[in-house]
Amino acid sequence: MSSVVVITGSAGLIGSEAVRHFAGLGMDVVGVDNDMRGYFFGADGSTKWNLQRLTKEVGERYTHHSLDIRDREGLDELFARLGKNVGLVIHAAAQPSHDWAAREPFTDFDVNAVGTINMLEATRRHAIDAPFIFTSTNKVYGDTPNSLPLIELPTRWELPEDHKWYGGIDETMSIDSSMHSVFGASKVAADVMVQEYGRYFDMPTAVFRGGTLTGPGHSAAELHGFLAYVMRCVMEQRLYRIFGYKGKMVRDAIHSHDLVSAFEAFHRAPRVAEIYNIGGGRFSNCSHIEAFKIASEITGLEARTEYVEENRAGDHQWWISSTARFEEHYPEWKLTYDVPAILREIYESNKDLWKA
Repeated sequence: MSSVVVITGSAGLIGSEAVRHFAGLGMDVVGVDNDMRGYFFGADGSTKWNLQRLTKEVGERYTHHSLDIRDREGLDELFARLGKNVGLVIHAAAQPSHDWAAREPFTDFDVNAVGTINMLEATRRHAIDAPFIFTSTNKVYGDTPNSLPLIELPTRWELPEDHKWYGGIDETMSIDSSMHSVFGASKVAADVMVQEYGRYFDMPTAVFRGGTLTGPGHSAAELHGFLAYVMRCVMEQRLYRIFGYKGKMVRDAIHSHDLVSAFEAFHRAPRVAEIYNIGGGRFSNCSHIEAFKIASEITGLEARTEYVEENRAGDHQWWISSTARFEEHYPEWKLTYDVPAILREIYESNKDLWKA
């Protein structure tokens, strides 16, 4: 098996988890990350702290390239040098925010869509047999989930138990005729292109459409990083603005460890042009109200919140993923973290960093 894994967004939440994981399996990791997150979200969002931690922990198994995924020639040169040694590509670099995308649509599209085809083409030219894993998003379904017949409960919106998607939304939901946000649309373009390279060029590609991806490696900022930002606000006694839906909007949350273990399963038995909804499912989900309650119980501090009546454009009122398709293909994979465990780990990892 080829010994090198190339990971974009390698200092981010999923990228850094993947670096540690695959280095731990004995692979050499080549990271591509130029801290665009700092440009998107300012000091809160910067991943420099994570890169420093990563470099110390992983040591010689990790080689960092401060390369922009929009740099087509730079990526091609990197892959040309690595050649057939590349045994896996994990493309986790992205502009991840609805709100930010509308400010700079060209930047958003160039990073999310063009950056992805740059990665696909470099892989096709120099390492066509390497499994190519793409972190997509449930936002490719646009606001279609908001047309579900939701009922209001005291702390959350919920689907009736007899609804076909009560256990989680599967990959048959249409991505058409909906508002995606500018961000969602750029991720659709990337998502479909990853599928197309799989089918057209017979490459082992997989699209993982994530719910809330989370964990202690998140550089939590208001515009991106739901659970980590909830915990950060409670710990630092910052004001958290809740946008719409009475704070009862539901998200399923998957810990970065559980997502990366799914990547490993695909790496070991790759398939062509696969699509997987991936998230915490019924095992790990919460509303904003519920998340603040858990965070307060962990920290002993009351949350400071402000309610904003208007919801964010394209935001989901209720999202729980069905992971049934992935579990059918990879029955050995299991979720290990629920929301309380995730929030507790975020607290433990950041208690020296985030203080009131």
